[in-house]
Amino acid sequence: MPQLDVDFVRSQFPAFQVPGLSDQAFFENAGGSYTCGPVIDRLTRFYRERKVQPYAPYAAAQAGGAEMDEARTRLAGLMGVKREEVSFGPSTSANTFVLAQAVRKWLGGTDGAIVVTNQDHEANSGVWRRLGDEGITIREWQVDPETGHLSLDGLRALLADGKAKLVCFPHCSNVVAELNPVAEICSMARAAGAYTVVDGVSYAPHGLPDVGKLGADVYLFSAYKVYGPHQGIMAIREAIGAALPNQAHYFNGGTLYKRFTPAGPDHAQIAACAGMVDYFDTLYAHHFGAAPATPAEKGAAVHDLMRDHEIALLQPLLDYVAGRNDVRLIGPREAANRAPTVAVALDRAAEPVSEELGKMGINCWAGDFYAVRPLTAMGVDLEKGVLRLSFVHYTSKAEVTRLITALDQVL
Repeated sequence: MPQLDVDFVRSQFPAFQVPGLSDQAFFENAGGSYTCGPVIDRLTRFYRERKVQPYAPYAAAQAGGAEMDEARTRLAGLMGVKREEVSFGPSTSANTFVLAQAVRKWLGGTDGAIVVTNQDHEANSGVWRRLGDEGITIREWQVDPETGHLSLDGLRALLADGKAKLVCFPHCSNVVAELNPVAEICSMARAAGAYTVVDGVSYAPHGLPDVGKLGADVYLFSAYKVYGPHQGIMAIREAIGAALPNQAHYFNGGTLYKRFTPAGPDHAQIAACAGMVDYFDTLYAHHFGAAPATPAEKGAAVHDLMRDHEIALLQPLLDYVAGRNDVRLIGPREAANRAPTVAVALDRAAEPVSEELGKMGINCWAGDFYAVRPLTAMGVDLEKGVLRLSFVHYTSKAEVTRLITALDQVL
């Protein structure tokens, strides 16, 4: 495995050449990443040349429709699913909300249960919990209050009676950051007769997973955190898509990728999502050459390239934070077991600390990050919040060193 060429990576992101950004160290990537050049190019081209109703029988419309189809086809190849199984929506929160309305009709009036966790971002927790108001049983898979860890034994107990029909959980939490064993969880749920909904928002920026191999029935993530436009992307497998009632116009119910999109899609942003795959392909070609590979194989290689780089940069930061007695590291101490999203509870309010870091050119933030449930379960004072430091593969070793130096001064 070659090492990630960070200079090449950063050359693909216009933000690093922009005055006012180029001298800043960006550690707020869990809130949204910089956008890669190919996405910006495609979005600009669509608005300039193809901003018409797509698929109509004239050149501009045909070009726009073809580019939208290209985005769906190529993302599906990267994620190991069928092209019909890739849906776009205005955000992951909106996609989850629509999905929950379908589940409400599907499970309403039955004794079926939904398993949720208190490790989630609220988008993959609140919509399911509200179905309890409809008489649907909600079961909570709870984190360990010290570590934030989700034990498989806890899930096993919730599945034991066979009434659970849906298990909703994160690939990793946006504050705990521990990588949950998605394939094993999906296998357990399937054996118990339940479908799975996996929130991949906090994981996907670190390498898009092969959803087919994971076995998830639904996998959701946000393109704007994966170097793309502001779209929610949902891989929904055929079996669950057919089981759930249509949420779109009745005449679109026979098309899986339209079935859970009740509003008109953003044509330009869908087309621009093909630029995400352009970027991944460019990374593959730069590091691995022109050797033939399937889209899923390219995706896996780029995933591993990103993760290896992130792990190497993350461990020194974790060691530094864990070595202080005035902060509490949320989640695992081992870089290989987590995403590079580092939330710390301080002995003071966290937001003023993020403001001080901002003055030093360290861009980060503080608060609860819609992770009220896990932070509460772990005894974190929500008034103080947590300081969150998050990076991705375009972060350099020098920037992490700069962060540690700044933290040492501010704390």
